[in-house]
Amino acid sequence: MNDVLTSVLSLRPRLSWLTGPIFDKELRVSSRRRRNYLLRFSYLALLTMFLIMFWIDAVPSGQSGLYQTSRMARAGQTIIAYIVWFQFIATQMIAVIMLSTSISDEIYHKTLGLLMTTPINSCQIVTGKLLSKLLQLLLLMAISLPLLAVVRVFGGVPWGYIVSGLCITLTTVLFVGSLSLFYSIFSRRAYVVIILTTLTVWVVFGLVPLFGVMYLEIGQSGPWSVLGFIDAVSYVNPYICLAIATDAMMSPRGVGWLSGAPWLIQCAVMLGGSVVLLFLSVLMVRRVALRQASGQPGGSPKEDRPPSEPGSGMTVEQAFRRAPRRVRGSAILWKELASPLFGRHKLAFVISIALGLILLFLTYAFFADTNALDDEWTHIVYGLIFMSLGTLFAIILPATCITSEKESRAWPLLLATTLDDWQILGGKFVGVLRRSLPIWCLLFGHIILFVLTGVIRPVAVFQTAMLVGWLVVFLSGSGLYFSARFKHTTTAVIANFALAAVVWGIAPLVMGLMAGIDLVDLDFVESYLDTNPFVHIAVIMDATAGGKGLSTYHWVDYSNKSAWDATAWMAACALGYASLGLLFAWRAKRRLRCNVF
Repeated sequence: MNDVLTSVLSLRPRLSWLTGPIFDKELRVSSRRRRNYLLRFSYLALLTMFLIMFWIDAVPSGQSGLYQTSRMARAGQTIIAYIVWFQFIATQMIAVIMLSTSISDEIYHKTLGLLMTTPINSCQIVTGKLLSKLLQLLLLMAISLPLLAVVRVFGGVPWGYIVSGLCITLTTVLFVGSLSLFYSIFSRRAYVVIILTTLTVWVVFGLVPLFGVMYLEIGQSGPWSVLGFIDAVSYVNPYICLAIATDAMMSPRGVGWLSGAPWLIQCAVMLGGSVVLLFLSVLMVRRVALRQASGQPGGSPKEDRPPSEPGSGMTVEQAFRRAPRRVRGSAILWKELASPLFGRHKLAFVISIALGLILLFLTYAFFADTNALDDEWTHIVYGLIFMSLGTLFAIILPATCITSEKESRAWPLLLATTLDDWQILGGKFVGVLRRSLPIWCLLFGHIILFVLTGVIRPVAVFQTAMLVGWLVVFLSGSGLYFSARFKHTTTAVIANFALAAVVWGIAPLVMGLMAGIDLVDLDFVESYLDTNPFVHIAVIMDATAGGKGLSTYHWVDYSNKSAWDATAWMAACALGYASLGLLFAWRAKRRLRCNVF
């Protein structure tokens, strides 16, 4: 009887043919990392804290029982909508960061070719890497399920919204993670993969629908075509689909949408896109792995090609006779300045920049056609978009400059040279400035262009330069500290993202909720919001744009400052944040030679 049961159970379907031992290895390594447990604790603590804050704000304790009962349903809707959207955004960011080096590590350390000499195939390598990382995100999503179930007891939230929100989040995370894994095959630098994945998501799910709406606004006179376009895009855009689902949950008449097929179709589209990306990844991984197994250089065929190889343009004798490049000044500074700005993929970057500029001037043409280029709100939107892109680079680049040296095992060699700690940090900071310069040129190019046309006042250039200066110093100092403090690029980038999110996002939200229940003075919260860099750029554009004379600067605390007073406040904020950045840099210097190996 036991033999029969054993034979029957052995016929059950297994996923080992798909994941292989790579999945088991990654799970064993992840279960021993303290950062995963810390991430889960922080995630749950943050959700619980906001749940309590929202509940206290929505259901005041000093009111009658009837009033509190009537407010419970609305409070439950608000809390669950926040949790679903928080999961939707946070898990995507974590997936992009965690999978940014999933394949590139194997390629760079020359272990991918060794894997192909084992019974492990390329499909198991790709799926094992992907599923092992996504399992950590599934645990984060599972942590929030008890909170969602408890809050739903208060009524007002159908199960359809919770199920649709979790399904949309899961399929979107799978697609974004597959995209990050796909890009990691072509670049061994984590920051390049993170930036490329983020920009791809912004273009596909943000710019494409925006241009569609703009085209319909120009070509159609009524709004119904725009609404129909948005409804059609929701079948392939998870952001729009989740927004419609949230609106349907908040509206009594929209409950029927949650039980319909739109979000199911959208999830199927995301799954289909993930399958395509994984199929392409399997083909590319197999190609690179076979090249390494046969003794050829890993990566693309043009990478690491010796000078004497056919097609390089010179013989061995010419390569040895070529004069070496002399190092002048600081070696680390020379290395950062001499390294290619766009790496080996210059043509791809040039094409991307050209396409970005074409899209940018198309938006200018659209707003010029609708006579909106003289509106300050138009330039506020441009300023916020360009600031977001620049902040993304300022967060990622410094957090990877030291950990990349540690992961490539070049960090002990660098510390063994005659360079002192400040020379190393200074060279890394200059490298960050050089790599982030092109993205900041978008912001300053926009402002200078419209200063020349008379739409924006010239003082905006100086004030924006001061804003960008302290933002880069602060985030570079914190990024260098986290990069020196941690061993892995993923941990350092997540820590720098978390710092920016806490200082400019979570802290104001918590203080706002506390001010709603009279635990914090509202004036203090408004003054703190006026230190936010995104508030600064919005205030600058509002005061200097529009083709009018220089107006007063309207801040969050309802104070109207003149240009001199506003500049003085910006200088005070710049001094404070720059001091914090230098403090982080000093701490990075103290940590530079700790835990080297």
